[in-house]
Amino acid sequence: MKIIVGSDHGGYSLKCLIIAHLEQQGIEVQDMGCYSEDSCDYPVIAKEVAKEVLLTKDRGILICGTGIGMSIAANKFKGIRASLCNDTYSARMTRKHNDSNILCLGERVIGPGLAFDIVDEWLITEFEGGRHERRINMLELE
Repeated sequence: MKIIVGSDHGGYSLKCLIIAHLEQQGIEVQDMGCYSEDSCDYPVIAKEVAKEVLLTKDRGILICGTGIGMSIAANKFKGIRASLCNDTYSARMTRKHNDSNILCLGERVIGPGLAFDIVDEWLITEFEGGRHERRINMLELE
């Protein structure tokens, strides 16, 4: 498993902690930026992560101050199902029912401990398919 990760300046610190958390579990991480707390534009990072997730079929994690901007930006791409999660229940359900392929987090909203729990729950939960598959396919209709 490889996880594509990105953040803006508002999520940079949490991104670094999550990368370390994932690597401690033996999970390969591809960091798409940003690489410091210098101000940057979240849509640029969201675009890079979304494109890479679509290309590789790996999953991604995006972090900004609230997670809202990243989720809006990532969901502009057909095939991306980016989900903002602030609790483990939402992380579990967005995988089970929505087959989320990008997890969005807000550094200014949750702390590292909760973020690790959310990431772990999101990673271990599988998509249930069945009736949910039909609904996911409806999202792709234009």
